[in-house]
Formats: sequence, C-alpha cells, structure tokens
Amino acid sequence: MRADRKKDFPLLRDNSIVYLDTAATSQKPECVLKAESEFYEKYNANPFRGIHELGEMATEKYEEARQTVQEFIHAKEPEEIVFVRNATEALNLVAYSLGSEILKPGDEILVSIMEHHSNLLPWQQAAKRTGAKVVYLECTQDGHFTEEAFQKAISDHTKIVAMTHVSNVLGCKNDLKTFAKIAHEHGAVFVADGAQSVPHMSVDVQDLDVDFLSFSGHKMFAPMGIGVLYGKRALLEKMPPFLCGGEMIDSVTREGAVWAEVPHKFEAGTVNAAGACALAEAIRYIEKIGFDTVEETESRLTKLAMEGMKQIHGVHVVGSPKAEDHHGIITFTLDGVHPHDVASILDADHIAVRAGHHCAQPLLKHLGISSATRLSLGIYNDEEDIHAFLKSLAEIRRQMGYAE
Repeated sequence: MRADRKKDFPLLRDNSIVYLDTAATSQKPECVLKAESEFYEKYNANPFRGIHELGEMATEKYEEARQTVQEFIHAKEPEEIVFVRNATEALNLVAYSLGSEILKPGDEILVSIMEHHSNLLPWQQAAKRTGAKVVYLECTQDGHFTEEAFQKAISDHTKIVAMTHVSNVLGCKNDLKTFAKIAHEHGAVFVADGAQSVPHMSVDVQDLDVDFLSFSGHKMFAPMGIGVLYGKRALLEKMPPFLCGGEMIDSVTREGAVWAEVPHKFEAGTVNAAGACALAEAIRYIEKIGFDTVEETESRLTKLAMEGMKQIHGVHVVGSPKAEDHHGIITFTLDGVHPHDVASILDADHIAVRAGHHCAQPLLKHLGISSATRLSLGIYNDEEDIHAFLKSLAEIRRQMGYAE
C-alpha cells in the first residue's frame, strides 16, 4: 500500500514515478505550492519599499517567515537569519565577506574532504584572493572523522573550518558540536553546510555552537530559489555586504554609503518574498509531521534498502556498511555497469535516482571511485518504492548481458 503522505504531493499523487532523488531536490506538498501562490494573489508588493497597505503586508509576511526559520533552527534572534537563493549562495557569501575580513597570507582554511563543491570551491577562491591556504581533513573509508584526526589537521594558523553536517554522498552525520568546540579553542570560525541535515532532523544551531549554517529550501519541500544563511549576529555585524544595491543601505551619498542593519545588509535587491512564505509553510508541514516520524520513516526504509542491496550480486555500498550511518542516503556502484547506465535503466522503470560525481569529486577520488549511483529518501517514500527499486536493480546486470 502506498503511503498516505503521497497524497500531499501533487506530482507523486498523480504520477507512477518512484522518486528516490530527494537529496538533489524534494517534491513539494500542495500546501507549499498554495502558500507561494497565495503571496502573489493576496500580498504581492515589494517588501520594505511601498508605504501602502500591500507593501506593509508583504513586509510583514516576509518577516514572519524569517521568524519561523529562526525558531525552526533555534537561532537566538530573527536578525541572525539571512534569506538567500540557496545554500550555495549562502556559503559564497560567507567565503567572500568573512574571508575578506579575517584571512591573510599564511592563514589556513580547514575543509573536510567530503564537502559538496558548494562548501569547497568558495574557500579555494577565498584562499586565492587572500593568500591563505586550503588544508583538507580526510575521512575514513566508511565516512568518519575522528577527533584525533581533526586535532592533527587544525592548527593555530586555522582561521576557518568548513564541514558538512550530513554528507550528500555517504549520508553520514558529522559531530559538529565536538568539532566546533575544537575549532573555537583554536580561534577559528566554524562554517557548517546543513543542506542534507536541516530537512531530515532537528537542528539547534545554539546547541551545536556553529558560527554559520547554510541550507536550501528546495531540499525541504520549499520552492527553488529560496535558502538560508544562519550567522551569529556578532560576526554578521563585522562582515561587509556581499552584494550592493537596493534595500541594503541606510543612506547613500556621492562619496559612499552606510549599510543597513543585519540581516538586510545582505539582502540586496527585490527579495524572494513568495519563496520565503512558502519556506515557512514547508517548515510548518515538517513540524506537523514531526522529526521523530521523519527519522523513523527514513531510517526504516534505509535499512530495508540496504538489506536488499546486500542480496544483489555486484552491488557495493559506498561508505559505512551500517544502515544507521546513512541517514536516508545510499550511494553505490554495480560491478561492470557505469552509474549512468544504472540510472538510465532504473529510469526506464520509472525510478528516479542520481548518478555521477554528486558535486563531490575530491571525496570520490579519496574513496577510489570516479562515479556512483545514489538513492535518497524523503518522507513521501514507502516500502513499495524500495521494493520497486530493488526489483529493478537486481535485473540490471542481466540486462547488460552478464551471467550471474
């Protein structure tokens, strides 16, 4: 029996597709689609600009969304929430703005080897601009960072540490609280990528004590084009703006400008108010379900998939052999079959997965592979989806001409 929750998602409700690519982007529930549409139908005006009723309503809805995000990730105050397009923009903002303020020749940026390119390339560019050096923290083959390895990699030259909360390839969850504590003991700023954690588990930025956390709305049932940067206010206050233009200033003269207060200093131009409202509705949808249910469902389905994959000849799971280490993400290879062919054959059976290097080429090279196939779960998946995936996967080598 297909999960009742599928009925909340128009694309899944009216489609036979088995969607196992949530780590790339999630499907959108009807309530979120309506929330985005409702903004344009009822409140459409440019926030902060119009001194009229619609403008004031648009501003109010936008700031309500900011408060919803603040409470969702347990930030200290709404001003620590900056709306951006996506996690990539958030991380570029920090790398450019913070990097220009604190990095100098000889400084080090410690980046974990399992980072998505969005939390790697901005630091490489920051190092080139400032004369700093990127240092890599390498993981074990099963996807773990030990405290001992972290202590060896960090130094008094380290000014910034960049680490993902949950790997988009391995699915492993990193102990950000411990690593942030060590980073702070060395005087370093800790920048976390929460793109794969915030949608799937409760995240408390104050408890983790990370200095920055980024995530994208489109991976947590919200539309594309809206994302969040959380930053400790004291750091945001010190940072120069990333983009300049409308609404990020207090005043402008011929000679220069005075920037607006945070977070508006970092939100230049017309903001994605409809997207922010839809993100707030996505958060309410998640909270209605509850993270206990989210984690239990994804954990159960991950275990079911892992157990089934172990029975299929030629399948090799990348990372830990333990299902509990994967947090809804399973990346694998199939002997003799290129990952793109695996994905194409699955697609012929209406099963959507991801194939390639997953925007994490240094990690795959570290693990000794160049490409892999990934399935990733969402709250709308069910046992039927997993059984369909396993049935199709078990036939691929035979279809490619291999005799088992």
